[in-house]
Amino acid sequence: MATTTLSPTEVVHQFMKLMEPLNYDAALKLVSDDCEYTNPPPIGTVKGPAGIRAVLEPFFGPTSENEFRILRDATSGDIVFLERLDRHLFGDKWVELPVTGVYEVHHGLITYWRDYFDAPTILGQLPAA
Repeated sequence: MATTTLSPTEVVHQFMKLMEPLNYDAALKLVSDDCEYTNPPPIGTVKGPAGIRAVLEPFFGPTSENEFRILRDATSGDIVFLERLDRHLFGDKWVELPVTGVYEVHHGLITYWRDYFDAPTILGQLPAA
């Protein structure tokens, strides 16, 4: 159950902190059942905690560490903008991706999440399979 004592910015920061160790169970409690999560093509939009988990688990599966550095944030009402540097450790190599995330938070839950990034930037850094 969500808490409404946190500001929208605090909810999003807490969500990102919980995602660093891939604590899906705790992090996704901060996401509404009808949340829309959108990534650049070819991923597109998924809905709700199960959809988010289905997108993120396969990507993060081979990572041994994750870090979401929040470089800047701005909030306007229920809308939170984060400029992030997402860092992922694949084997012994850190892969970095600049990301801008837009979130909407209502009643302590993230109801909208859209990430903007250049997919070739991350794909070009991934270790060969």
